Amino acid sequence: MTSALTPPMGWNSWDCYGTTVTEAEVLANARFLAEHLLPHGWDTVVVDIDWSDPDARPHGYTQDAALVLDAHGYPQPAPGRFPSAAGGAGFTALAARVHALGLRFGVHVLRGIPRRAVAAALPVPGDGGWTAADVADPTSTCPWNGHMVGLDHAHPGAQAWLDGLVAQLASWGVDYVKVDDVLAPFHADAVRAWGTAIARSGREMVLSLSPGTRLSTEHLPVLREHAQLWRVCDDLWDRWEDVHANFARLARWAPHQRPGGWADADMLPLGRIGIRAERGEDRQSRLTPDEQRTLLTLWVMARSPLMMGGDLPTSDPATVALLTTPAVGHVLRTGVDGRELLREPAATDLGAGRTDAGEVVVWAARAGDGTRTRYVAVFWTGTNPRTEHLALSSLLGDADARAGRWAVRDLWSGTALPDPVPTGWEPEGRLDLEVPAHGVRWLALDPTDHPAPAAPGPHHRQEPS
Repeated sequence: MTSALTPPMGWNSWDCYGTTVTEAEVLANARFLAEHLLPHGWDTVVVDIDWSDPDARPHGYTQDAALVLDAHGYPQPAPGRFPSAAGGAGFTALAARVHALGLRFGVHVLRGIPRRAVAAALPVPGDGGWTAADVADPTSTCPWNGHMVGLDHAHPGAQAWLDGLVAQLASWGVDYVKVDDVLAPFHADAVRAWGTAIARSGREMVLSLSPGTRLSTEHLPVLREHAQLWRVCDDLWDRWEDVHANFARLARWAPHQRPGGWADADMLPLGRIGIRAERGEDRQSRLTPDEQRTLLTLWVMARSPLMMGGDLPTSDPATVALLTTPAVGHVLRTGVDGRELLREPAATDLGAGRTDAGEVVVWAARAGDGTRTRYVAVFWTGTNPRTEHLALSSLLGDADARAGRWAVRDLWSGTALPDPVPTGWEPEGRLDLEVPAHGVRWLALDPTDHPAPAAPGPHHRQEPS
């Protein structure tokens, strides 16, 4: 069975806790997710980087960390932060508690093998007689975290060591693995080795790769064969410039999205972030409400995975309401053919000789749930509101626009909009939209000769084992 037939939705500890998250904090977010967001499709909980570092700290990495390792050099959860891992139990108990909530459990792993395992020449499992020093490539290191060195994938013991690591993750009940430091630069050998190890483990796991700075679509054959998610940007934070930069990236990657293989625009820096994070202080997201809707709309229309980065129990209610807007999960799961239709510079006349420059960006998708509904997102990147006029023919094509009347719904508010304005020579009419600064109008267009789809109900799926 293929993993990730639709883009995963869940929570990741990075934006709020960086390297320092604890078992209690993971469980608090898992319970909140299960109670409030699971009915809308949010079903995955991911423990991010350095869970084996007992001395992890905010705002960076402990470069010479005394990672907790087993006899083969496999990272183990630090018991001071994850009490249920004491005695070599790993994440077994935590994963079981997450599964009992109806959720999936994921962990972050860095590419390579722990530097301390190499220094100690710890044995590689199996009868090859190899050690960690034999299978390491000390010239291949992560530039921002010194805990690991690369594996020499030309050596047969490298795959044996990695197979053992993945077998351990599988025995713990891991459903989702985020492997870091594999895409920038692109380590095709590591991607293949991870895909092979997961296939050999006997457990279905989603493989998520990061970070994706300047990731090229030329790597798609390798990515699609061995992974389900791949980042297409560096870490994204609560800055408008970070959101804006992903318009171009997602326009390039959207035509390549398909079940089992998703370009990932990174986590959602929404709600309460920075509690003990790598960057910034404890805060609610600095993105404005309109910028937050822009981010979510763009990610959904492009079918990027959605991983909430804020601490859910202490995020503001408006953020939770945003995440549980019915259209978010529904369009992400059922929308198809998402693409950028238009991007053009524009200026808004502010009077007194002043103008506001920005871009009008229009995305479209169609419903893949058997209806004829179309989805349209009209973005405006300027710093003041703008009125935009769009002919239905430019959104639907001439034939569909002229085939009948279309009813329009606002997907963020859930309310119906007035009928498209007749234009005389354009019998299908046009939409006149007030678009906020750095904002979006997100619409569903339903043909009136076809019943509008009912509001999406609770999201159901098979619970993980």
